[in-house]
Amino acid sequence: MATTVNRLVTQSGTTAASRPVDYVWAIARISIGWIFLWAFLDKTFGWGFATPANRAWLEGGSPTTGFLKGSGENALGGLFSSLAGQAWVDWLFMAGLLGIGLALVLGVGTRIAAATGTLLLVLMWAAELPLANNPFMDEHIIYSIVLIGLALANTGATLGLGKLPIVQRNPYLK
Repeated sequence: MATTVNRLVTQSGTTAASRPVDYVWAIARISIGWIFLWAFLDKTFGWGFATPANRAWLEGGSPTTGFLKGSGENALGGLFSSLAGQAWVDWLFMAGLLGIGLALVLGVGTRIAAATGTLLLVLMWAAELPLANNPFMDEHIIYSIVLIGLALANTGATLGLGKLPIVQRNPYLK
């Protein structure tokens, strides 16, 4: 009886069989990517989940105002609330959500997405300090740790475009 084994290209260029854990990490990569991508879509179009239609970016709403204005009473609130609603902050935030989300979902550029996603998440964590339910740990830090793990595990090669020759030849695309 013949069995089919999915193969991954390792860093040395050899192939290795995909393990069940590779699929778990790939699904985690796609899931976190979808969180970023969904935030971009909902804030852009106002589909009513976190952003009502009348506050959509396409309707003139600011994707950063709600979160950053609410940080005014926090430790670094003065810094973050002063950034709320500025066009350059909105554009950087939305470009980050879209780029990080697409990279993770597609499995290309996961290292760059992990670095920029971690930066974005740590800034969001800092805007909420002091935390209400824990002295330092929240979902922003957990997501950051997972993003770093995803990049280190080369998860784009499973259920993603990370096996493409152009990605294999250019480490910055991994």
